[in-house]
Amino acid sequence: MIPLSSLLFICTPSLPEERRRYQLKSFAFLQRPAVRMRKQRFSISCALCLLKLVPCEKGSLIGLGMACWKTPMFPILFLLFWLSTNRAEYTQYKDPNQPAEVRVNDLLNRMTLAEKIGQMTQVERKNATDQALKEYFVGSILSGGGSVPAPQASARDWVNMINQYQNACLSTRLGIPMIYGIDAVHGHNNVYNATIFPHNVGLGATRQEDLDMDPDLVKRIGAATALEVRATGIPYIFAPCIAVCRDPRWGRCYESYSEDHKVVQAMTEIIPGLQGDLPANYTKYYPYVSGKSNVAACAKHFAGDGGTQNGINENDTIIDLAGLLNIHMPAYYDAITKGVSTVMVSYSSWNGVKMHANRHLVTNFLKRKLGFQGFVISDWQGIDRITSPPDANYTYSVQMSVNAGIDMVMVPFDYAGFTSTLTTLVNNKVIPMSRINDAVRRILRVKFLMGLFENPLPDLSLVDQVGKKEHRELAREAVRKSLVLLKNGKSANEPLLPLPKKAGKILVAGSHADNLGYQCGGWTIEWQGATGRITGGTTILEAIRSTVDPATSIIFSQNPDVGFVQSNGFSYAIVVVGEPPYAETAGDSLNLTITEPGPSTIQTVCGVVKCVVVIVSGRPVVIQPYVPAMDALVAAWLPGSEGQGVADVLFGDFGFTGKLPRTWFRTVDQLPMNVGDKNYDPLFPFGFGLTTKPRPGM
Repeated sequence: MIPLSSLLFICTPSLPEERRRYQLKSFAFLQRPAVRMRKQRFSISCALCLLKLVPCEKGSLIGLGMACWKTPMFPILFLLFWLSTNRAEYTQYKDPNQPAEVRVNDLLNRMTLAEKIGQMTQVERKNATDQALKEYFVGSILSGGGSVPAPQASARDWVNMINQYQNACLSTRLGIPMIYGIDAVHGHNNVYNATIFPHNVGLGATRQEDLDMDPDLVKRIGAATALEVRATGIPYIFAPCIAVCRDPRWGRCYESYSEDHKVVQAMTEIIPGLQGDLPANYTKYYPYVSGKSNVAACAKHFAGDGGTQNGINENDTIIDLAGLLNIHMPAYYDAITKGVSTVMVSYSSWNGVKMHANRHLVTNFLKRKLGFQGFVISDWQGIDRITSPPDANYTYSVQMSVNAGIDMVMVPFDYAGFTSTLTTLVNNKVIPMSRINDAVRRILRVKFLMGLFENPLPDLSLVDQVGKKEHRELAREAVRKSLVLLKNGKSANEPLLPLPKKAGKILVAGSHADNLGYQCGGWTIEWQGATGRITGGTTILEAIRSTVDPATSIIFSQNPDVGFVQSNGFSYAIVVVGEPPYAETAGDSLNLTITEPGPSTIQTVCGVVKCVVVIVSGRPVVIQPYVPAMDALVAAWLPGSEGQGVADVLFGDFGFTGKLPRTWFRTVDQLPMNVGDKNYDPLFPFGFGLTTKPRPGM
């Protein structure tokens, strides 16, 4: 098709060159997006008004006087204007009826290098000014742990904030929407009053009544989490973590479902819960998000993050290829088959090679061998840590990570430095344009397939879904099924559990009995978690009080002395102790001990009165020295906001069904120790868990 500019020169040969150039400028103005009307047909009156800018043959600007009407140019110019406007209105990438790949190709062909690099850039919300979003064409924004619009911000506050960011992105030349991401790793854990589900280690312990794994439960949890995340206007979460934690000394072990890859594989059923079920005959290995109640998921951290030496976070996973493929990779096969939209790369290394720079695994294996068609995202400042010390050579880090196959970089602060560095590397042909196009193609593919172009702006229709009753009941169910009964009575003939609801006086003790922050663990409201009533929920103490008979007296003392316990004539005691909240490297531990005064509380209380000890922790901890004094022992993991689920099982409304997703060691000197190892001699083996029958009438 002949461009409009050529037609103008052909049709106006008699005009002096300067007048023809003026005409071109006038029509260029008319073709700007701000001037074009959206409808395909213009009214004649609107067109005539715009043509006031067209000069008559005398070269002077006039209105719609007879001089211009007499000009033979008028009908030609009007026709050309009408045709060019209609032609410019239709763009394939804006047409939802076009296949996603057609839209991706059309948009990609229109983009400048700056716009492409912008799509590869993810910035923290604190740095996401309107000017930065527009100037750098930023493609993604995230909330880091604890990064919120305001303390105790409502769902409405979140939606309004995200709409402000999105409107800035939509105002750019091509109007590409940004995708907002957040860590929703056990419910929508950054948001006040959201439902907080048990951390993954607890979900790995869940079993149905017939003792089979319960992947349907995590699927329902995924759907509930997605709905609460969408209620705050967010379409993308950095979950699930499908690490296979092989050493509980690792500070992220509670983010792993199990030491056994088969359990982790079963738990990938959370992905269709988050994203929606794949339609029949859906293209294999393509990302999928069903609708406005679902989110794009992220399988992390690729690969081998749970196998680092000595359980040290971000350390080296030393294992042969067969071990990597057989232990750490199977859950990724399942995740990709289920249409996971994105994959996050691990901080860790594999046999000395940083995963953020591992082209063999990221490009050759994940993308080519496994056929993954979504986008690969870095971890927080992950590319900076390719060098030691971090950020020692940023140019090298950008080059190695992007060439390795990372598509979107969680910068998250110095977006200007990242953009400048990557631009230079591309212009100097150190990073080929084909690599940039592959990255942007994958990012746009996810955005198109999830409907972000059609519905870029969240609305307020879902704000009442955050922390809704049905979701809290689901979390309560998950808590019940996650509890693992490790001991019940000092002999098999004298079980303590279930506890009677009607008793004279009950002692509840321990630092974790009435502390919602401890109960939820890390990645709750704050990155590292916090102590106290940090969000909405029910503590274990509150749950006990609401469960027992009204005539039963409950006395709470965090760390009672022996005299107090001896003098009160308690019928029995419930001691709730465990670990403090932590996340990532802060949780790395060489000793894995219960927080003081937990051990002394156990010894004091259990030495005097019949007691059940409830351990609130993200992993097995040292308990062997205290087990003989206990009458019953329960692993509650990190149960989240719904402590009522603990009381439901302690008092017999439901039975214990949970099974250990991890080996419970005797001493830390045995670590790492996993099921199937030689000289396997645990305190409680993988898969262990006593059961009880419900006795709701007690």
